[in-house]
Amino acid sequence: MTIDDIMRRAGVIPVLVLDGALDPAALAETLVAAGLPVIEVTLRTAGALDAIRVMARVPGAIVGAGTVLDEAQLAQAIDAGSRFVVSPGLSHRVALAARDSGVPFLPGVATASDIMRGLELGLDRFKFFPAETSGGIGALKALAGPFPAVRFCPTGGIRAETAADWLALEAVLCVGGSWIVQQGKADLAEIGQQARKAAELSPTRC
Repeated sequence: MTIDDIMRRAGVIPVLVLDGALDPAALAETLVAAGLPVIEVTLRTAGALDAIRVMARVPGAIVGAGTVLDEAQLAQAIDAGSRFVVSPGLSHRVALAARDSGVPFLPGVATASDIMRGLELGLDRFKFFPAETSGGIGALKALAGPFPAVRFCPTGGIRAETAADWLALEAVLCVGGSWIVQQGKADLAEIGQQARKAAELSPTRC
C-alpha cells in the first residue's frame, strides 16, 4: 500500500491527540464503522505508541503515526504497527529513513521550496501544514499551480464547515480532521456521528 492508496481511502483522516479519555480499540472500531478507516495518531502524548499497538489490531483500521520528528520516532512508530507515518515538516534524514524502511511517508510542506526538496527525494504526496495559518485555500491553489502532479492532505485548522471547500480543490486527495475526536471528549456515540458526517465528504478524485 502506497501513501497515495492511503490518501484515497477516505476524504477525511481523523487526526488524534489521545489523552487516555477513550479506549483506543473502541475508538478505532467506531471510526472504521463510520467509514473512516485511515487514522492518524499523533505522537504528542505518552500513550500514543501503546494506542497505535491496540488500534492497529482492529479489523479494517489503517493506523499511522503523526508528529514523527526523527528517525528514532519513525522506528518506534513502525515497531508499534504504524502502516504509514506523517511528519509536520520535511526532514531529509527522516525521509531517507522512511524510504529505507518502506513505510508510506507523508511529510509536511508549506512552501514551494519544501515541495521542491520533497520532489528531489522522490516524494510527490505531502501534508500541507499548518493549512489555515499558511495561507489557507488561496495559498494551496497558488502552490499547486507549478506542481501539477503533486497531491496534498491539508491539515491544521480545518473544520467540519470548511472541509468540503478544501476537498473541492483538484490537488487535494484528503484532509486531516482534528475536529472529529477532540481532547477530553469521551462520547463514542457523538464521535461516531461526527465521523459519519465526515465520511460523506468526497474529494475531487484525480
